[in-house]
Amino acid sequence: MKLNLKDFEKYLFPIKRIFSKYKQIKTVDQVKTFIQEQSAQVTQMTLYGYLKTRMGAKHVIMFEDKDFLKSINIAKWQIYGASLIDCTFFCFSFLYKEKKFLKIDQANQIFFEILNTEKASGMDIEAYNNATKEFNLRFTQIDWETYCNTNPFDSSSRALYKWAPIADELKKLDKQIVLNSMILKWNNIQKDFKKLVNNFDQN
Repeated sequence: MKLNLKDFEKYLFPIKRIFSKYKQIKTVDQVKTFIQEQSAQVTQMTLYGYLKTRMGAKHVIMFEDKDFLKSINIAKWQIYGASLIDCTFFCFSFLYKEKKFLKIDQANQIFFEILNTEKASGMDIEAYNNATKEFNLRFTQIDWETYCNTNPFDSSSRALYKWAPIADELKKLDKQIVLNSMILKWNNIQKDFKKLVNNFDQN
């Protein structure tokens, strides 16, 4: 997942809903692609959108500051890791509950396939380790029957609030707006996923 100023500028304009790309999701490999791409998209849209909103016209100057760019790089990987976890658990929980897909161990396999690909592409090692630890812990505790219906993207929304490189005194003023901004993005993706897996093949 490579995020840069060019990507940031791209998302200043409305983007097509994922139905323009995904017609149906029938296989686990397609679920994997969905998780990876949508987690990257939500991370990018919400993090860069928040930075631009909070900084206003100054965001162009700030993106030339090396220390600030380093902070963004750290934030994007931490938020992306949390997003991958939430999205993986949501997708497989929904498949388990609604499609009777019982091969839950594939959630573990797919998550680490994605994570290791990102590590090879330059994912921050601390973010990689944090995501690994968090996923393994939550994997042992998750209720697959209920997870998809119980605020499944709370952790990634809180990661956005925690890691966005904005002064704490300003973030406190924005907390609910920041959390809601990501939850709203995830709500759309949840709706789309539920429609796209109508013909999911369990085999």
